[in-house]
Amino acid sequence: MGTIIARKRKDGTTAHLAQLLIKRAGAIVHREAQTFDRKQAAAAWLEKRERELAAPGALERQQLGDPPLADVIDRYVAESKKKIGRTKTQVLNAIKRYEIANRRCSTISSADLVAFANQLAAKVKPQTVSNYLSHLAAIFAIARPAWSYPLDQAAMKDAFVVAKRLGVTGKSRMRDRRPTLDELDLLMAHFGERQRRRPSSVPMQKVIAFAIFSTRRQEEITRLRRPDLDNEGSRILVRDMKNPGEKIGNDVWCDLPSVALRIINSMPSNAEEIFPFTTDAIGAGFTRACQFLGIKDLHFHDLRHEGVSRLFEIGRNIPQVAAVSGHRSWSSLKRYTHLRQTGDKYASWKWLATVTESTPARCVQ
Repeated sequence: MGTIIARKRKDGTTAHLAQLLIKRAGAIVHREAQTFDRKQAAAAWLEKRERELAAPGALERQQLGDPPLADVIDRYVAESKKKIGRTKTQVLNAIKRYEIANRRCSTISSADLVAFANQLAAKVKPQTVSNYLSHLAAIFAIARPAWSYPLDQAAMKDAFVVAKRLGVTGKSRMRDRRPTLDELDLLMAHFGERQRRRPSSVPMQKVIAFAIFSTRRQEEITRLRRPDLDNEGSRILVRDMKNPGEKIGNDVWCDLPSVALRIINSMPSNAEEIFPFTTDAIGAGFTRACQFLGIKDLHFHDLRHEGVSRLFEIGRNIPQVAAVSGHRSWSSLKRYTHLRQTGDKYASWKWLATVTESTPARCVQ
């Protein structure tokens, strides 16, 4: 039997608590509740759940183990022996804020997943919707075989097909944005002035230059460790490098162009991390600077694209570029093959001396 109780919230709005209670032989055998902003929504939920639980065997399946999707996500995170990356963790936590996370496993159909994808599509780009569904698919893949939870993996596969055909999901569009030398001059001058006023701030001039000359991603830069540096071989071990199939434990030796190595050796050696800063500090600083300077549509990751493009422009071939960038598949570098050798526009860059000059230890916090 279902009931709806109206309760006043602190902000003055009314919440409607829908409670479902099932008794057999005078004993409570099932109880669940959910809160809604509208009484009509609460009534609709009660009617739907009563109909679902009235189906033959539904209540028995519920008692055997049919938790809400949010509980399955929590169990996946808690029991995973493989370290779950920051992005995946953020996505799974975000999914738990949607209505679908409150649904019992046995009640989630492909239509529900498509509806969830459409909810996401109203806020984010198709490639982001794809990422959400991909991370959620990992839950569906193991829930039944590992824990006997009735999550239908076929429903997830069907939802992927439908969402793709409807254009709700899609692949990331390859960016081709590269910073101009004038834009880099603005950024380097801006961060140079900041460094002069606040010597303890992140040495963004070095970080920006290193991102270009090493082709390293933002997170990779913050994970570089001095014990992993092979100075004589001019290379460094990049730990947990991003890869479509695996990230955690994907450690790759990458060549260091001479300027990148000189930047590393200019950093203080009193910390194990070469760039002991957070990705938030680097990313936020870069974004704020671009906004302040009026530089449109430039992301920190575009510096990697600039670095890879530069290597082709100075005459490096695909294997040589891959040795620096860490691309496991050379096919990923085919997008750069239209570039022709044009020389090194950074050969006489006025900031080279600045970024390779030794940094005082007080700049590291």
